[in-house]
Amino acid sequence: MITGGTMGEGPPHGWTPVEERLWEAFRRGEVLDLRTDGADDDAAGGADWGPERTVRAEVLAHLLLSGPEAAPGRVAGLRLDGAYVTGPLRLAGATVPSYIEMHGCRFDSTVLVSEARVGTVRLIGCLIPRLEAARLAADGDLHLARCVIPQGVRLTDARIGTDLLLNQAVLGADRHSRAFAADGLTVHQDLEAERLVAHGEFGIRTGRIGGRLSLRGAQLSIADPTRNCLNLARTSVGNTLYLTGSADSSWTSSPTHYGYGYGMPIAPGASVTPFRARGGVRLVDARFESACLIHDAEFALSPQQELSLRRIRTPELRFACRTAPGGRVSLSRAQVGNLVDTPASWPGAGLVVLDGFAYDSLRPAAPFDVEQRIAWLESSLGEYQPEPYEQLASALRRDGRDDDAREVLYAKQRRRRGALPVHARLWGLLQDVTVGYGYRPGRAALWLLLAWLLGTAYFAANPPPALKADEVPTWNAPLFALSRLLPVVDLGQDGWNPGHTGQWVAAGLVLTGWILATTVVTGATRLLQRG
Repeated sequence: MITGGTMGEGPPHGWTPVEERLWEAFRRGEVLDLRTDGADDDAAGGADWGPERTVRAEVLAHLLLSGPEAAPGRVAGLRLDGAYVTGPLRLAGATVPSYIEMHGCRFDSTVLVSEARVGTVRLIGCLIPRLEAARLAADGDLHLARCVIPQGVRLTDARIGTDLLLNQAVLGADRHSRAFAADGLTVHQDLEAERLVAHGEFGIRTGRIGGRLSLRGAQLSIADPTRNCLNLARTSVGNTLYLTGSADSSWTSSPTHYGYGYGMPIAPGASVTPFRARGGVRLVDARFESACLIHDAEFALSPQQELSLRRIRTPELRFACRTAPGGRVSLSRAQVGNLVDTPASWPGAGLVVLDGFAYDSLRPAAPFDVEQRIAWLESSLGEYQPEPYEQLASALRRDGRDDDAREVLYAKQRRRRGALPVHARLWGLLQDVTVGYGYRPGRAALWLLLAWLLGTAYFAANPPPALKADEVPTWNAPLFALSRLLPVVDLGQDGWNPGHTGQWVAAGLVLTGWILATTVVTGATRLLQRG
């Protein structure tokens, strides 16, 4: 129990020499550095820290809640490096006006700041058994960079006035397997968790991030094969979500460096630590106002887990992993502007879900021809569905790729045929072989040529008699066969009267001409329109 001491007096009776020094440093806004500049300064290491580095948590609470007035010309604040803080730090429900910055400190008990109101808090490279900060209101930054927090962080419904930094932090899990429980979190600017290591769920459901949410180079895992290691369901991000790699050269072992803002582009061939998720990833109903970037990322998924992008909305989705996720990827009813992807990013047949997936344009990051795109589409389908084909064809048309769009619609008809009754499948097969469902006008032209040659051969061997004995035109078998195939064209061969078999052959040529010539004309019209 701390007794004695007032705003204008010295430290309370019973404080240790170290705590008395902290009292004076607090009122002067200076750093009390208890580090030894040796290997023993690692807060998460196993070295013993003795009384010369020990500060009671109740002393910190006393300073922050009823500490001394600032020295003349100074701003009071808690600045402490390398301290061993004993006992639970209880600030729940408090209003803490002072600035707080602690580097390399070791706490032996939970830090409790739930429902507190603070300014800026920077805890850098500290060991904290657990951080309880539900409904915390911070007017400035909250920095937990490089901290080791074995029992995880709770920031449910917290409000951060500027930035939240978790770069290079190591988080363990609570009894519910949650390493970062922050449902309802609001961060007015950026949330950086780059190179974070989390052994449990990193969850921000129904959160609001005003700027960007960066998990570059983060390593997320969860032991339960049915759970998610990342859960951003219904979260809104005002800028960009980064589930990407982190260039190793952008980081340093300096104890003062724990972030690099928006970072530099990764140079080709540079050493990169990929984003890794060993567990389900759930971005269901999330909104990303600028982009959702997923590249230089690795996903290890159990059969019960998936990379779920269901119903997300973003102007750009970049999905360009070097290796495909080891499980299901779902984009059901997602809405994106540009889809930037590569063939190698998508898992195999049956592991992609695209029903209702809407995108405006395709911007592949690597060669992605139409045959590969159709295979990508059809690998996602169970029963026949027309909408994914129509969506893909529309996107290709908007990019001016009309030929590729017709390839997709042709594939659609072939896939549809498999869902029809037997008699309809036979008719569809005939359409496919003869005219390619109207998308193969060149095939129709070849059938016309074959019909003309066969008709010419037949009538050359079986010339018909003249229709009128006194009017005998000049006989020409090739022109007669062609006049049957193109009945609207007068080639001067109407004065002949084929016999019984010849009439059937002529009728066959007429029907063939009407069916196939229409397809050829339609194809020629398309070519002229493109020209």
